[in-house]
Amino acid sequence: MEPHTDAPPLPPLASVPLPRPDAAAQPPAAGHATSTAERGSFCLAVCTCGWTGPARRSRDLARKDAASHPAG
Repeated sequence: MEPHTDAPPLPPLASVPLPRPDAAAQPPAAGHATSTAERGSFCLAVCTCGWTGPARRSRDLARKDAASHPAG
């Protein structure tokens, strides 16, 4: 069986833009509002301050990264 070679290559993970909060959304007083973002089969923690956590396959680990960001 011949491998499928007609598929276009996927862009690197770093070239996929992260979701940004709406301009109307107000961050909390502390300046950190964390959430998670999906990029393909990976999930990562993101913050309104610009911080991003490592890409994880486990959504639970990404949520833990987000929860520990302001404290860290």
